[in-house]
Amino acid sequence: MSKKDFPRVHFYDQDFVDIYDRTWAWIADYWTTPGPDSGISNTKFFFYPPERTLDLMEQCFSSFYLTYSNRIYPASNGLDALYSKQEENGAIRWKYDIDSGKAILPADNPEGVCLPLFSWAEYNLYHKGANKKRVKEVMPVLQAYYSWLESSFKKPNGLFAVPHSATGMMNLPRENAAYLADFNSVMAVNALYMSALGDILNDKEISFIYKRNYFSLKTRLNNYMWNAEDGFYYDIDENKKQIKIKTIGGFWPLLAEIPNEERAAAMIGHLTNPMSFGTENPFPCLAVDSAYYDKRGMGYRGSVFPHLTYMVLKGLEKYNQWELARDCAIRHLYFILDSAHQNGENKQTLWEAYQPQNEGRAIWPENPAWPRTQYLGFSGLATVALMIENIVGLLVSLPRKTVDWIIPNLEVMGIENLSLKRNMITILSNKSGRGWEIFMDSEKLYYFTINVLGKKKKTLPIPSGKCSMLIDKI
Repeated sequence: MSKKDFPRVHFYDQDFVDIYDRTWAWIADYWTTPGPDSGISNTKFFFYPPERTLDLMEQCFSSFYLTYSNRIYPASNGLDALYSKQEENGAIRWKYDIDSGKAILPADNPEGVCLPLFSWAEYNLYHKGANKKRVKEVMPVLQAYYSWLESSFKKPNGLFAVPHSATGMMNLPRENAAYLADFNSVMAVNALYMSALGDILNDKEISFIYKRNYFSLKTRLNNYMWNAEDGFYYDIDENKKQIKIKTIGGFWPLLAEIPNEERAAAMIGHLTNPMSFGTENPFPCLAVDSAYYDKRGMGYRGSVFPHLTYMVLKGLEKYNQWELARDCAIRHLYFILDSAHQNGENKQTLWEAYQPQNEGRAIWPENPAWPRTQYLGFSGLATVALMIENIVGLLVSLPRKTVDWIIPNLEVMGIENLSLKRNMITILSNKSGRGWEIFMDSEKLYYFTINVLGKKKKTLPIPSGKCSMLIDKI
C-alpha cells in the first residue's frame, strides 16, 4: 500500500469504517492559506470554511485526530499559525480573522481568552511524532502564554477568574460563578503537561515549576470545588460558595488527574447514571436532573458535543476505565451515524452538537444557525480519533516505540498502513481455523502490548516483516 494513503481501519460494522473514510475525504476542503498581510505563519492549516477564522480550540482539538493522517494533513500547522500571532506579553487570543490577521475580541470576552489546551495538544503530538526538537522550539511560546494567563487572570486566592464565554459554552447556566471548575481544571491540565514536556527536554527546572503550579491548583480544586456529598466538582462564587449545577465542565478534573480513586469512582457514577450524564448519547452538557436541562439540546443546556465527549473519555482512560470508554464511544458514534441523514437527505452531515436522548442534531429554535454543519473541528474527534483509540483500541507512542492494543471484545478489527514516523505498521485480529489470531506487518522493530478482555496482558517485541500470534497462546 502507498505510504501516502490514510490508515485504513477494520471493524465489523462497515458504517463505522465508511464515516471514518469519508471524514478524511471531507477534510480535503478544510485547508487554507492566510492572507498575505495577516501576519499569520504562511502555511496551510485546518479551518472551518464558512467562518474563515483561526480558532485556538478548533486547532488544538483537531490536532488529536489529524495526527492519524500519516502526515498528509499536518496536525501542527494550525498551532504554529497561532504561535506566530503571539504578542510581547505572551498573549495568544482565541480567534483571528484569517485574511486580516486581526484578533476577534467580543465584548463579553475582551481579552480573547479560552481554554488553554496547547500543552496537552503538544504532548500528544510528541507521542505521535517523536519530534523532540519541536518541543524545544515551542516551549518558550508555551511558557510565555502560561505567564500571560497567570498575570491576567490569576487571583490572590490562586484560582483563575475568566469570563464565562471563555469556556466556549455560551448559554450554560452558571449565574454568579466567579471561578469556573472547567477553566481552572484545564489550567491544571496545562500545568501537568507543561511539566511533562519539561521532562521530555530533561529540564528539571521547567518540570518542577509547572508541577508546583499543578499541585497548587489541584489542592484548591479539591478544597473549594469538590462536593463529597454529591461526588462532583462545582463552580464557586466570589465567596467560594459552590454553585450546585452539574455541568460537563465538572469532568475536566478527571483529565487533570485531580480526584483520587474514591472521588473518581463517584464521578464515574454520574457518567453511568441516566438521570445524571449517562444518557443514551453520552454525555450532555448539563445533568439530566438539572432544572435547566433540555433534551432537545438548546445550545449548552443539554447538547452532546463530540469534543467534550472526547475529553471525558480521555479522563476515563486516566482511571483505567477502558471498557466504559469504549462503550460510550461506540454509542456516541452510532448517534452520529443515525443523525447523518436528516430529513431523508442523501448527503451525510456531521453536526457540531447532538441531542442526548433522541437521534438528530441538537435543536435551539432561537438560534437557527446552530449547530454548525460539517463542523469537523470537533466531530472528527469522534469519527477518527475515537474510532482508532477507543473503538479499535490502539494507543501509540513513538518515543517509546510502543503500541498498546486494548481489546475488550474479540472482534474482527484493526488498523492497516498506520505510519509510525518511518515505520508503517498493520495490526489486525481475525478468527482462523486455529482460533483468534492477530496478524502484524511492520517495517521496523516496535514493542506491542496486548490486553485482551482485561485478563491477558503481554508485551512483545515485534520484529520487521510479517508475523502472527494466537490469542489463546498468549
